[in-house]
Formats: sequence, C-alpha cells, structure tokens
Amino acid sequence: MDRIFIGGADGEAQTLLLKRANRHGLIAGATGTGKTVTLQILAEGFSNAGVPIFAADVKGDLSGIGVSGSAEHKLHPKLVSRAEKIGLDPYGYAASPAVFWDVFGELGHPLRTTVSEMGPLLLSRLLGLNDTQEGVLNIAFQLADDDGLLLLDLKDLRSLLAHVSDRRSELSRSYGNVSPASVGAIQRRLLVLEREGLDHFFGEPALSLDDMMKVDADGRGHVNIMDATRLINNPGLYSTFLLWLLSELFEELPEVGDPDKPRLVFFFDEAHLLFRDAPKALLEKIDQTVKLIRSKGVGVYFVTQNPRDLPESVLAQLGNRIQHALRAYTPNEQKAVRAAAGSFRPNPAFDTEDTITQLGVGEALVSTLAEKGEPSVVQRTLIRPPSSRLGPILPDERRALVQNGPMTGVYDTEIDRESAYEMLERRAAEQRQAELEAAEREAAEARRAERQRASRQTTRRTTTRRRTRRRTSSAQSTINRVLRQSSNTLVREVVRGIFGSLRRR
Repeated sequence: MDRIFIGGADGEAQTLLLKRANRHGLIAGATGTGKTVTLQILAEGFSNAGVPIFAADVKGDLSGIGVSGSAEHKLHPKLVSRAEKIGLDPYGYAASPAVFWDVFGELGHPLRTTVSEMGPLLLSRLLGLNDTQEGVLNIAFQLADDDGLLLLDLKDLRSLLAHVSDRRSELSRSYGNVSPASVGAIQRRLLVLEREGLDHFFGEPALSLDDMMKVDADGRGHVNIMDATRLINNPGLYSTFLLWLLSELFEELPEVGDPDKPRLVFFFDEAHLLFRDAPKALLEKIDQTVKLIRSKGVGVYFVTQNPRDLPESVLAQLGNRIQHALRAYTPNEQKAVRAAAGSFRPNPAFDTEDTITQLGVGEALVSTLAEKGEPSVVQRTLIRPPSSRLGPILPDERRALVQNGPMTGVYDTEIDRESAYEMLERRAAEQRQAELEAAEREAAEARRAERQRASRQTTRRTTTRRRTRRRTSSAQSTINRVLRQSSNTLVREVVRGIFGSLRRR
C-alpha cells in the first residue's frame, strides 16, 4: 500500500501518496461541509498503512473511529451508494485501533506534561503574560536550572516564584529586575488555571512520544484521539498544548529525510486558534517547526474553516489540500474564496472559484503532491465514506476501549516525586532550623555573658563588704580596747574609794 484512497472524481480515483504525505496538508471548509469525515477517512487510511495518528476531537464526532460502522446505521444506504459511485470496492466496515486521551483524565487516559518541558515561551502564551511578566518567568526558569530545581507541576512553579520574590534584591543584580507586581500577576494566572481544573495537566507521568507512535499487533498505526470537547473552552491551553506536542516531536525525533511513509501524522483541528493573537516570536517558531519537521518524518495537517486563518508562510508549506465548500455572502468571504481558488493548480474543466461555493456536503476540491512533488491538477471529488462509525462513540464503548487499551495503567496514576516544591521547602526548613540554632546560641551566649557580669558584680560587692568589715573590725577593736581600759580604771577607782572609806572607819 503506497497511497490512501480519498475519493473519486469522474471515474478517476483521488489518492494521497504516502511518500509525499509528510509534506503537510490542509483540510478547509465551512461548518457542516464534511471536514471531520475527511479527517476520519485520512486517519483510517494512515492507520491501515501502519502510520500512527494524533488528532484532537473538538466536537466528539471523531471518536467513532474506534468502533466499526454497521449496516444498521441510518446512513448505511447512502454510504454504500457513495462507495459504489466512486468505485470503492470492496467497501466494508472496520474499527481503527483508537487510543483515547484527555487532559482532564475524564474521557481518556490523562495527558500530562511537566512545567520544564512546556518551557517559559509556551507557558507565557498559555498564561497570557506581557513582556515584563514573561521576563520574570524566564528568570525563574533560569534560576531553576542554575540551582538544580526540577519543575514538574504548578506547585513547583508557585513555590519557585515565591522564592524568586523573596530573593529579588539579590537576583536583580545577576539576572535582571524582578518586580513583585509581575510575580503576583503570574501567581494569579496560575490560580486561574488551577480553578479551571487544569492543575493536573502539569505533572508526572508525563506523556512519552513513543507511546504516541505505536502500531497494533496487525501492524496498523494507533489512532490517538485527544478529547477536546471541554478543552476547547480554553483555546489558549488547547492551542498551546498542541504546539508543545509538535515542538516536542521536532526536538526529539531524528532526521529521516523523505521516508516511504510518515512516522506520524498530526492533525491540528481548529487551527486558527494556534495563530490567534500569537506574538511574532511564536509565529516564527511555528513557521520554523512546520518547515523542518517534515524531515523528521512527521506530516502536519491543519483543519480550519478558511485557509486565510493561517499565515501565508505556513500555507506555502501545505502541499496536500482538500477544500470543502466556502460561502461567499460578504466581501471578505468573497476574497477568501478567491484566495482559496488561487492556491490550486487550475483545472480547465471548471472554474475553481465558482466551484468552491457550489460544493455539496461530502464534496471537496482535492489536489495532492505527485511522485516528483508537484501538485496535481485540482479535481472536484466525492469523499469516500468511512469504514468506522460515522458519529460519536457511546460512553460505555469509550470506557471499554480505555480500560482495555494498550495504555491502561501507564498514565492513570499520578506520581508526585521530589521536585522544586519539596526541595525549596526543605531548604527553607533547614534555614529556619539554622536561624533557630543561631538564635539559641546567641541567647545562650547572652545568658552566659549576663551570668559572668552578675558574677563579677557579686565578687565586687563581696570584696567591698569584706573590706568594710575589716575596717569596721579594726575601729571596733580600738573602741573596745579603749572602753575596756576606761571601764577598768573606773572600777578600780570606785573599788578603791569604797575600800578606802571602809578602811578609814
């Protein structure tokens, strides 16, 4: 199998050549024109060719790829009729090996990354930080690297920011100015993430890209479906996560050139969210990643309503294009139709601009890259029906696939190992203990000094009393001696007088 059957046009099959599938692609069209079904049949085709898939399921419709279609489906007659019309023979029903993921851990295996892996640039975009606040966040990340602090979850980052604020005077001399107001603003944004239930997105076990690039026992590539029905309510996190995943693929995968088939195909639904309000530095990073990641064997397919949602520099790199119907009621919409038509290699059989507005549901203009890499002439094409279920999976079916899937038990239990929070808490406790011991030593020294001072004072008082007693004793002895002498003289005189008088009688 060297190509994927997309649909039929005037008896001619429209296919996607696998060896050119890593040259990226675009699926565009107004709401309700069949973009999700096109994504689904491409995912089935890649999976059958042994190519793993990653796709975000924004509306829940893509989840049906995990179960087989059936003859009982209400659209069965139309699907069979279309298969016959475009020459899809045989047409049968089959499920694809789907693996379900969910950032919130509710409708699939938990999807996590660490704060360190997300990095300051993408985290700044996620939090909506201004340039000053982003600068403070960069300082925090640099300090973590310099001090060997591992940033895994949000409590690590909150603890680090508090540490940066406490040391801002010291850090400002080495890293740059740290504003307490900026630290406070970042902390408030982190609190919002936690209140939205996204704190579990950061942590361990973090997603391993190897688990996204597996095949089943039959050699079919896993179709990794990330439920985004709730996540899309936070467009910043949705687009930032997908961009992070894309950048991780770019950083970790080795160069393989142009392989016979992609190593992974990445579908980016609601692609306009990726570029909305993106700063210039981020747009340049996206452009570079898309341009170079094809050499890693990764094909990126953007799914959006209007090709004008994507920058020209990115559009120029999308060689495989499937354009569903566009509406042209306003001047801006008419410009969009002209721009979309101008991106195709013209077909002399019809006017491309007029045809875009006339396409029915399930029809598209298709142009893919040929053997030598040149785009094929655009063809009006009936998209083939999927073999898996058309529409969302049932809750019980999803639960069974998650519980019995290849990733069961790998990511379901969160791990909280020692990281920046615990390390800073321990350092703070050690510092408090050291300060307490120092204070106790100072108090003991003060008590010792006080005892010594008191002892010296006591010694001085004792010496003074002794000297006073010695002086007192000497004077008293003199007085006593005088008194004794005076007393003896008086007694003698009295006694002499008495006896004298007696003798005279």
